[in-house]
Amino acid sequence: MNNSRLKALLGAGCFSLALAGSAHAGGFSRGTADTDILFEDGNFNMRTSVTYVAPTRKYSKNLLNPNLVGENYSDAYAVPSAAVKFKLSDSLSCAGTYTESYGGGATWSSPSGTLAKLKENFTIYEGAVTCGVKFDLSKGRFWVLGGIYHEDVDYNLLAVAGLLNVNLKDSNMGWRAGVAYEIPDIALRAQLMYRSGVSIDATGSATANPPLSPFPVSITQPATGDTKFPQSLEFKAQTGVAPGWLVYGSVKWTDWSVTEQLNLHAPTLGIENGNDYFWRDGWTVTGGVGHKFNDQFSGTVFASYDRGVSTGWDLTGDTYSLGTGVAMKDKLGGELRLGVAAVYLASVSETQYVPTLLNRTVQGDWGYALSAGYSVKW
Repeated sequence: MNNSRLKALLGAGCFSLALAGSAHAGGFSRGTADTDILFEDGNFNMRTSVTYVAPTRKYSKNLLNPNLVGENYSDAYAVPSAAVKFKLSDSLSCAGTYTESYGGGATWSSPSGTLAKLKENFTIYEGAVTCGVKFDLSKGRFWVLGGIYHEDVDYNLLAVAGLLNVNLKDSNMGWRAGVAYEIPDIALRAQLMYRSGVSIDATGSATANPPLSPFPVSITQPATGDTKFPQSLEFKAQTGVAPGWLVYGSVKWTDWSVTEQLNLHAPTLGIENGNDYFWRDGWTVTGGVGHKFNDQFSGTVFASYDRGVSTGWDLTGDTYSLGTGVAMKDKLGGELRLGVAAVYLASVSETQYVPTLLNRTVQGDWGYALSAGYSVKW
């Protein structure tokens, strides 16, 4: 096997390993559809993984509830990813993908913030179909990529000292499109991918549970929630630089400035509330180096930076990640991938609320991410 072929094989897995560090990016970003499977050799390819993220967020200032200072309120979570690619012809391939594209979750031991929250979380799972049309050039290949995605939204809130329970759901459609150029023999690829944004108009119910009494009566009424989720544009590139060595990187812009508020409405219960964000746009930068040690083992080290989107209305600050990963081929033709990353979430403060005692601060803290995946091809 020649050296250029070694570099091409190495290029297949580095970006997926680096996801261990980017699954806690700015705003509510979590997973990204694994459309890179379209570029892999084979008539049928399948790749699955899960990334477990344990962030740490502790208040260093919370005048409204000093009991919460020093307590980690940020929930850990797991991001699944699955992708299946079918080669339909020499020039056309299509892939089905599934992941948790966005999410957020927090748990407080005693009432926090507006509505005296105890627990709040939401998830957005994405299923998608993306196809790629390949054009062979005198040197290399040019790809046109495009597809649609469907999202399922699930929002849950426990508030007012446990006396209010809200459950909302929604579903949306969106699309993605992109272009790519590659020279497989030297593992060179440059790709630009756009993903559309969506407007969320969730519906469900709000249940008010009165304080304990001899005859408690729960009241359930209709509730709705609305917000906007962003479009994004990502540029990714990789290239072999020496036999068995690869460098790669990406820059992603996410239009988080459209997410101004998460509005909650339950008018028959007198609830017109929500979360204030008024975010700025997000930028995420990732870079890494991969090396193929032999025909069985390859590895990578990577780093990423995500610019915090907070403008003083919430506590979403800068995130720094540093990690490593390893890929191991087995005798059955599959590949096992393992990754680990340290994640540092920088200190950030709220500054926009009046009176100022409403403004909170979180300290800088370390979290971690673990990733495991397996891929096969025929």
